[in-house]
Amino acid sequence: MRKNKVMLWILFYAFLFLIGTFLAYIAFTQFQKTQNLVEKGIRTTAVVIEFSTHRSDGSTMYTPVFEFTDRSQNKQRFKSGISSSPPAYEIGEKVQLIYDRTNPEKARTVSFWGLYRWSVILLMVASPFLVIGGSYLLYRSS
Repeated sequence: MRKNKVMLWILFYAFLFLIGTFLAYIAFTQFQKTQNLVEKGIRTTAVVIEFSTHRSDGSTMYTPVFEFTDRSQNKQRFKSGISSSPPAYEIGEKVQLIYDRTNPEKARTVSFWGLYRWSVILLMVASPFLVIGGSYLLYRSS
């Protein structure tokens, strides 16, 4: 009975470690995509033209909508993936964007959170899984 219980714990912590490894892998691929965009993308200046608003936890959240002109001289709109209260920008404010040369709709603001937020968030979630699962597995193997 004791051996079965130990084996269940080993499987449980191995599962945690695998979850952490999977999340860290996704974070790394997101980081690589961002690096590719930074190296090969086109930088431009966009203007905040409006805010998309929604209610969250009793307060109004503001999501900026940017407008920029791509290399083909077409006007493009980009809605940020980051909302805030109060608004992070003002209407008419100019912001640096970077977009994929083959798909201008894939744009990101040139800021730490605009570029790397998913990599950071995924690593923050993966870290406890890796530490807890990996520590237990190392402890059991010694």
